[in-house]
Amino acid sequence: MSDSSVGRRRFLELCGASTLAALAGCSSSAPQDGSTAIDDAPQSTAEQAESGLDSPYAKLYREVIDSVVLVRAGNSQGTGFVYDDSHVVTNAHVVGRASEASVRFSEGDWSTGPVAGTDPHSDLAVVELESLPDAATSLPFADSEPVVGQEVVAIGNPYNLNGSATTGVVSGTDRLIPSPTGYRIPDAIQTDAAVNPGNSGGPLMSLDGSVVAVINSGGGENIAFGISAALTRRVVPELVQSGDYDHAYVGASFTNVTPQIAAANDLDEPQGLLVVDVASDGPATGVLQPSEPAYVDGRSLPVGGDVLLEIDGTTVPTPEDLWSYLALETRPGDVVELALLREGGRETVELELGTRPATRY
Repeated sequence: MSDSSVGRRRFLELCGASTLAALAGCSSSAPQDGSTAIDDAPQSTAEQAESGLDSPYAKLYREVIDSVVLVRAGNSQGTGFVYDDSHVVTNAHVVGRASEASVRFSEGDWSTGPVAGTDPHSDLAVVELESLPDAATSLPFADSEPVVGQEVVAIGNPYNLNGSATTGVVSGTDRLIPSPTGYRIPDAIQTDAAVNPGNSGGPLMSLDGSVVAVINSGGGENIAFGISAALTRRVVPELVQSGDYDHAYVGASFTNVTPQIAAANDLDEPQGLLVVDVASDGPATGVLQPSEPAYVDGRSLPVGGDVLLEIDGTTVPTPEDLWSYLALETRPGDVVELALLREGGRETVELELGTRPATRY
């Protein structure tokens, strides 16, 4: 990919200025002295450019672009961003099985370093570099979960278009999205900002300059996803320190108790998560009782088995709630307390969490 002689940052700012000027309308109020109203003079080109430079998107772009990088590993290419003075964060699927990756900074400097750690379960990876440009400073992670409707900016390298920015809002939180290992990544963030091949591993930024998610995938028109800042903050430090990350593992699968499932199981109301499968020799073996498929009124429904209501006192009405709790609040070896509905009565059992296998059972 050849470098463009046009400065990407200036190009984006001028484009933003032109767009804002085209959308801006004129307003005037009637004079108080009875004179005829005169429309404001149109903005000069310099005034339009200044207006664009003052937009929150242009300001954010200027602040963070030096910390957003292009990542090449083998035949794969994506985006990353500076985590600390010697590491860059990207997606595990961007680096794949490569042992090293090349990183290009916004001003054109290249650096190559080892892939210091990968976690395919969360689709996160870090690349270690000996040195970074002075302008390439670490990007902070958001301290709290974003809210639906919050404005965000995706910055990356879609289709080899270095330093591109797209805007949108947070469309959803606490999503479950696929991981390269067949498990699901919990606590994911959904956005309508345009995400395309090459954006993977880049930051989804709030307008205050913090990373709310690591872009993971585009799922369709106006639907894209990222690994949440909360999960990234747990995983990345251990990738830097040890090269991998162990996820807590139950060894069971669950489904929502719908009104139809509740009726088939003689439950008073639809609530909780029905255990539909238990992995052999997993942590849940002998602790949780799975359901069995049965035909009820001509439909195949899971019947029997435990219904999970709470974990450590926290209600888990959806699988998203359960997996987010496990990912953000627990570690392998922790003993959790599960509140269940079992054979019509409420019971509490303890389960020692294991370490998630490399691939889904």
